[in-house]
Amino acid sequence: MLIKTRGIVLNYLKYRETSIIARVYTERRGVQSYIVNGVRRAKPPGRIALFQPFTLLDLVAYVSPRGGLTRLSEFRCAHPYRTIPYDFSKSSVLLFLSEVVGRSLREEEENPELFAFLHDSLLAYDAQQEHYENFALLFLLHLASYLGFGPESGREITEQVAFATDINQSTTARSTVLRFQEFEHHFDELLSKTPSPTIPNGRVRRDLLNILLRYYQLHVEGLGDIRSLDVLSDVLAE
Repeated sequence: MLIKTRGIVLNYLKYRETSIIARVYTERRGVQSYIVNGVRRAKPPGRIALFQPFTLLDLVAYVSPRGGLTRLSEFRCAHPYRTIPYDFSKSSVLLFLSEVVGRSLREEEENPELFAFLHDSLLAYDAQQEHYENFALLFLLHLASYLGFGPESGREITEQVAFATDINQSTTARSTVLRFQEFEHHFDELLSKTPSPTIPNGRVRRDLLNILLRYYQLHVEGLGDIRSLDVLSDVLAE
């Protein structure tokens, strides 16, 4: 059986000499893994670029009643990005977010609201010409709601992270909460969609991102360390 669906590439693994196993978040089937033959051949060139993280695809895919690996019958780029591939800051943000999303999404079932959020957020980010420095923070805060652990306030984030950090040192937990309280109002501004958040610089933005990532680690089993965070931290520090 074949289905047509939109998809968002999460990642891929090399498979045999010229093929890959692509993990794709699809509109109709949730997270799916597909064998894609021949895309690592030298000719025709460029096909592997269609499976870079967060590429938006139109797919015709085989569906197996038993689940598991299937194959793609057809695939094409649905919306080529116009700015992201040429902007190191934007591409670093997307690399980081794709790693978080790839480790957070595991459901093999339809979730049209989540798909629409991811799809529309990526297109909006590509279209933004300025004032997109807080995109990663906003994206992760809103994604958490779709994943079932969206915070209602900055205090909820900072207290959970602070007490988890000092779970074996209860006497210092309070001091950690106090240290994190300076970040609460920034999270509150982001959650309330304040037009111009007062995050003063990249250093504070990086601290907020580290706290938010720790919040994710508390709620997403097996999230682990995000390897691309170091690259993004360097970008935010500039």
